[in-house]
Parts: sequence; C-alpha cells; structure tokens
Amino acid sequence: MQHYCGWQPSADVIDALKAEGAWNNDWDASLELLRRHGAELPDRAALIDVFSGFYFGGDPDGDPSQWTGFIGDEPLLVDASFFATLSKRKLRWGFVSGAEPPSARFVLQQRLGLQDPPLIAMGDAPDKPDPTGLIRLAKALGASAEGVQVAYLGDTVADVNTVIQARERWPEQPFVSLAVAPPHLQTAEQAAARDIYEQRLREAGADQVLTTTEAVLHWEGAAG
Repeated sequence: MQHYCGWQPSADVIDALKAEGAWNNDWDASLELLRRHGAELPDRAALIDVFSGFYFGGDPDGDPSQWTGFIGDEPLLVDASFFATLSKRKLRWGFVSGAEPPSARFVLQQRLGLQDPPLIAMGDAPDKPDPTGLIRLAKALGASAEGVQVAYLGDTVADVNTVIQARERWPEQPFVSLAVAPPHLQTAEQAAARDIYEQRLREAGADQVLTTTEAVLHWEGAAG
C-alpha cells in the first residue's frame, strides 16, 4: 500500500480486514485495502510483481539462495522438533497454505528442514475458506478411515471458516478447528488486541483457541 499511495496500514487495520473471513489471499487483501482507502487501484498482475519484489527480493521461481526479501526474516513459529514429536505420537500432519508454492517450500524445507512435507499451497486448490484443499490433504493423510479426527490449526477467521465449510461438505468426517493469534499479537504490549482477536476467532466458530502454535502438543487430541 505504501508503494502505491504512501499509506501503511496498521496491524489493527489488517487484522480487522482478516476478521471478515474473506481475505486470505494477500494480493486481494492489498487491493481491497487500497480500494477502501480511496486509492487508485493498480493492475493485479503489476501488484503481484511489486509484492514479489518486496517479499522474495528475486525471482520467485529462481534460486532461493539469491532471494534478499522479507521471506528470509519471517519468524518461525515452531522448529523441526515440533513435527518430529507429532510423528513420534503417530499423528499425521501436513499444510494447507495460502502462500505461493515457492514461498511455502522455502520455509518448510529449507528453513525448517522438513523433507517433502505434505502441502497444499496457492494454486493447488481454491483459496480458503473454500475447504477443497483441506479435504484433499485430509484424505491424502488417511482421514477416510472411520473415526479419524482431523484438526486444522490456523490464525485467521478464514482458517476457522475453512473447517466449518469442510464439515458441511463432508459431514461424516470429524473436523476440529484449532486457532491461535498471529505472532505480532504474542507480546505483553498487545494483550488487549490479542484478547479481541481471539474473541473473533471464537465467534467465528473455533473449537479451541491455543496460546501458541506449540501448545497443540498439549491439546487433548494430540496427547502422546
């Protein structure tokens, strides 16, 4: 937004937009924020190029070692031991992400060191809250077996809505919505804003709001 109109929306503004449950795609969210701000809207393809320049700092389909953008500085919410613990407990796991495939693979494989993790990324399925990607991954991980519970952890209302729509499309399958506030709200200074955000997740239908991503290891459904 700052690139196009000199306005840098606050985290509160972005969180409020995300709370509507319909803006999981960052490109579309950026266009919507520009529209609401009264700015002239750029061509979507041009916006994507600008976004990629900032985020990747290089060719998204090129050598990740040459990327100099924000992607290299994003905080990791967990480390590889988190997934090792899940596997040790005989729990199958995977990812349904709104990120572009090169971005998702870079974070999962190069930064976290995961070996070819199950992944549904942007373009592999319709954007969330459409549940197609979640259902596809769940089936790939064996969810068709009777009584197998599928839990999906996310940090947006769109993630919660994805689970709700998955239940509607596949009512025989038990789905659980786990939610967590995003990293920028995980500080003492943001306690009030975090309370509001977590309440929005509950109102959207989250079955349980966790304190951190790692707290899923202490959730009753993941107990070892």
